[in-house]
Amino acid sequence: MSAVTRAASPARSKRMPGSIPVGLVMGLFALYFLIPVWWLVVAASKDAGSLYSGFSLWFAGPDRVLDNLRLTFTYEHGIYLRWLANSVGYAVIGGVAATLLAAAAGYAFAKFQFRGRSVLFTLVLGGVLVPQAALVLPLFLMMSAIHMTDTYWSVLLPSVVDPFGVYLARIYIQSMVPDDLLNAARIDGAGEFRIFRSMVLPTLTPGLVTIFFFQVVAIWNNFFLALVMLKNSSLYPVTLGLNVLNGQTRTVGATPDLISVVMMGSLVSILPLAGSFFALQKYWRPSLVSSGFNG
Repeated sequence: MSAVTRAASPARSKRMPGSIPVGLVMGLFALYFLIPVWWLVVAASKDAGSLYSGFSLWFAGPDRVLDNLRLTFTYEHGIYLRWLANSVGYAVIGGVAATLLAAAAGYAFAKFQFRGRSVLFTLVLGGVLVPQAALVLPLFLMMSAIHMTDTYWSVLLPSVVDPFGVYLARIYIQSMVPDDLLNAARIDGAGEFRIFRSMVLPTLTPGLVTIFFFQVVAIWNNFFLALVMLKNSSLYPVTLGLNVLNGQTRTVGATPDLISVVMMGSLVSILPLAGSFFALQKYWRPSLVSSGFNG
């Protein structure tokens, strides 16, 4: 054993006890976040009687899971599937549009000099600080003025603007796209749109996936915008639809199975987000250094 190894071993052993409290704290945080998810999974396997009869963190049985799935997907002629499809459409279409718009705006802010650039980017940063809920009422008034409330567009159009995505895109482009590469492409006769499409977008894959996923999650969870904009239940996203059903469970004459629909529907509604996270995870593994240019 070399002198360096002998010197490093005691230092490593001294650091080991300090990692135990850190591990305990991280374990507590993991439990804090996972217990509600576990409870939702367990609650989705129960009927109304067993759900309210006592506190239990274990499943009722596989037969009840299948019954709850059937109740959820057949409730009111499959309205839940319509809500789920609406959420997927809002999130995917809005996420793609917001990602492309953020990439174009970030490219302009990062690589072009124009009058008012600093002021405009300051406004973009200010937009990051404004809560989305504070913008819902002005957006509703604007959509009402052009007679677009209670339509798909009233949820989609506000979702394609993402100030935080513009900020992330500018940071990624400044880090990963060298000016020399763009100048060489311009000398070769490539237009700005071709440079952006063929050189900038492929280089920004990890950044674009990050922006896309953040925006998908934001659109999926933007319950308040849909609540204000929509009246037609066939246009509801799944979050708003489940909230309406949850309110009906407390009304007189509600069927006991309705709470099972809410629980199972809530569980199913998180599966697309979880699936997209694991599907897109491979694009986040390369670091900015390894996925960028080395000179």
